[in-house]
Amino acid sequence: MGLLTLPRVYPPQEDTALLERALRGEGTLTGAHVLDVGTGSGALALAAARRGAERVVAVDIAWAAVLTARLNAALSRRRVRVLRGDLLAPVEGQRFDLIVANPPYVPSLGEKVPTRGRGRAWEGGRRGRELVDRLCAGVMPLMRPGGVLLVVHSELCGTEMTLERLRQAGLASEVAERHRVPFGPVLRSRGGWLRAQGLAGPDQETDELVVIRGRRPA
Repeated sequence: MGLLTLPRVYPPQEDTALLERALRGEGTLTGAHVLDVGTGSGALALAAARRGAERVVAVDIAWAAVLTARLNAALSRRRVRVLRGDLLAPVEGQRFDLIVANPPYVPSLGEKVPTRGRGRAWEGGRRGRELVDRLCAGVMPLMRPGGVLLVVHSELCGTEMTLERLRQAGLASEVAERHRVPFGPVLRSRGGWLRAQGLAGPDQETDELVVIRGRRPA
């Protein structure tokens, strides 16, 4: 069954598919506690539930996304608890075996990420790292020993930087998946600005999506 997507909700795209591929690479999730950060339509939370996770929690800051994920969970007859809130705040004090995250990561023309509108689903601040860095800094206390984080973002906001930030937080980190795609409408519209900022090459018209895997020591 296809997923429903309410207006103003980020629909599953190449980054969602790449993150789901990485999730499948983790093998069976039987008995696992899973967190989906920036759930959007709920696609990854439902993928975890289908793979046998015992408990699945999904978080998004947008009410439209929360309602969409709840609706898709109900239609799929899967048990997913969907919470509204800012990044990791709704699950403070909880622990998970696997955390998947698709935070906004597109470098923004403005200094700050928007607080409303559709752009909130993809705008990541001036270097695309505002939400990514917050995730790297705050995720380890939510991970059980041996727990895994899978986070997807664009090469434009710095693959090596994310690897290093996770290592600084105490996680072993590596690139789990890569996939190159043509610039979408948002990146095409600001291609000149990205090149002027040194975030994209002179003739670059494609973007490499990466899934970075962080693992907390057992």
